[in-house]
Amino acid sequence: MERLVVLDTETTGLDAENGHKIIEIGCVEIINRNITSNIFHEYINPMREIDERAIEIHGITNDKLKDKPIFADVAIKFIEYLSNSPLVIHNASFDLGFLKSEFESSKNNPDILEQDRKILDTLKIARAMFRSKRNSLDALCSRYEIDNTDRNYHGALLDAKLLANVYLRMTRGQTKIEGLTERFIEVNNENIANIKNRKERIIQANKEEIELHKNYFKQ
Repeated sequence: MERLVVLDTETTGLDAENGHKIIEIGCVEIINRNITSNIFHEYINPMREIDERAIEIHGITNDKLKDKPIFADVAIKFIEYLSNSPLVIHNASFDLGFLKSEFESSKNNPDILEQDRKILDTLKIARAMFRSKRNSLDALCSRYEIDNTDRNYHGALLDAKLLANVYLRMTRGQTKIEGLTERFIEVNNENIANIKNRKERIIQANKEEIELHKNYFKQ
């Protein structure tokens, strides 16, 4: 049985090193490439003010969180849910940085999520597959025709559900968990062969273009 956990967080701001905190955790379980109903979802009291810019993004206010548990109170339940499963995260360094800070503050092992565990960063996978294109979660939903019309605000559980669908479509046909899809590899090998077999084409400037070039440097 292959079990993956798709994970997302919302935070009070952008920088964990400057004291910003997690305010929501959302996780979705995938077993044998099927999304299950076994989710993990918690709102968390950060014990600090949320940046106004962050509220504009996720719509979560301090009033909504004042009666919620602090991270230390949900840490063990969270770890038990994750077990030793690989994690699927979009822009993993952001979420893992915050989680590491939270585990450290709550007197837990700060490296607990990265020890002997595969981390599948869908942003890195997307950048390898779609160079020079936007690879935000919204962009990937559009590319893979996944309905995200309910995403007026970012939300950890909603985004984890969207990302689970993105990941399954992105990795359709793969043979290795850390790899990309067979189709992607085949297409790229074909492109490389086409590039190597191209004949060099030299385009000569006409008389008018030559005169314009000469006159440009006389100015």
